[in-house]
Amino acid sequence: MNRSAQKSKSDYKVKLKWLLFFRILFSSLLLGSTIILQLGENTPPLAPSLLVLYGIIIIIFILSLLYALLFNRMKRDDTFAFIQISIDTFIVSLIIFVTGSFFSVFSFLYLVVIIYSSMLLSRRSTIVVAALCGIQFGIMVDLEYYGVLIPFGMQPFHLAFTYAWNQVIYKIMITMMACFAVAFLSSLLSEQTRKTKKELLAMEDQVKRVEKMAAIGEMAAGLAHEIKNPLASLTGSIQLLKEDIRYDPDYDRLMQIILREADRLSSLVTNFLLYARPPAGKVEAIELDKVLIETAELFEKDGSTDGRISTANKIASGVWVAMDPVHLRQILWNLLLNAAEAINGEGNIAIEMYPLKNKHACVRITDNGCGMSMETLKLIFDPFFTTKPNGTGLGLSIVHRILEAYDSHLEVESVVNKGTTFTLKLKQIEPQS
Repeated sequence: MNRSAQKSKSDYKVKLKWLLFFRILFSSLLLGSTIILQLGENTPPLAPSLLVLYGIIIIIFILSLLYALLFNRMKRDDTFAFIQISIDTFIVSLIIFVTGSFFSVFSFLYLVVIIYSSMLLSRRSTIVVAALCGIQFGIMVDLEYYGVLIPFGMQPFHLAFTYAWNQVIYKIMITMMACFAVAFLSSLLSEQTRKTKKELLAMEDQVKRVEKMAAIGEMAAGLAHEIKNPLASLTGSIQLLKEDIRYDPDYDRLMQIILREADRLSSLVTNFLLYARPPAGKVEAIELDKVLIETAELFEKDGSTDGRISTANKIASGVWVAMDPVHLRQILWNLLLNAAEAINGEGNIAIEMYPLKNKHACVRITDNGCGMSMETLKLIFDPFFTTKPNGTGLGLSIVHRILEAYDSHLEVESVVNKGTTFTLKLKQIEPQS
């Protein structure tokens, strides 16, 4: 689970708590207004309509207490919310029936239930809630029209069967249409809000990462240069000594170790310098699908994978980007290598590419490897952070720095023991002739 998903889960919990609070507040207000109504009209305390209202209020309080007890025990928050809201629709139907059914002023409560369901549930679930509201209202009014159910304390001329059937059908249809219209519009707005919030969180993480890398990069560039020069002198001196002194197996072995480790250190410094100050590339128009397919084929045949990795491609054609081809291949190769190293034994890497509406192209690389924890996800773009025994921890840092130069960015999602998805968003250009 990435930071965005964790934040969404936390926000969802907060919304459920507010729903519990407002349900209790509503039942308290309903109780107060019922008492005021009883005192104002001198209604007998045991009047059937009041007894039913008091019963509904008690049911709401009991349900709220039950929901509070189950709050931290339910594993599926969305299922828990759907159950609560479905029960709320039946309670609202009872309130409407007790307060006049066909003529009840509380019909608007259906719309309130639908609005807060859109804040907690998916669009499909919100439509189901709207259907529940419309069906319940239709059945209740139909039963009243045919004299099966008579609301408490209503005068005969205030009942549905005193009206023409077409007027009754008209009100049922209007109520149902209002429920579905509100469900569609409110769920649309809620989905856009959730999407915008997710994008803002991703941008916030991106900005923090860029600022952190820029600060480290400035310091690293000077340090890498200072290390590289004496290291070259050291390597050259050892090679001269090796040629000049007489051959001795022990001395030769020690010099070989020095040269090997010096080369490794030089390679590390070169990579660090690449991270600190990525070289300016020669930007060209690239047909993205061809590069992706070519890189995936080469990677499958590469000796580092030992033939244990297969790739599945779902790549759109006709998508062009402006980048240095060397940089693009380096980025893709690093991401594929990371995916392969996360897989123990044989495994699959799925490569997907498609255009986005905002003039960007999206490349998704998904593996079925070991995945990463939240703690690891927070650190994977930090230089020298690695979970691999022989890794340097610079691969993803370099990828990130190169992408910055092209006004593009990289996102990651991961679930432990299920796999990881890296998402590249590259700026798209018009197709080249």
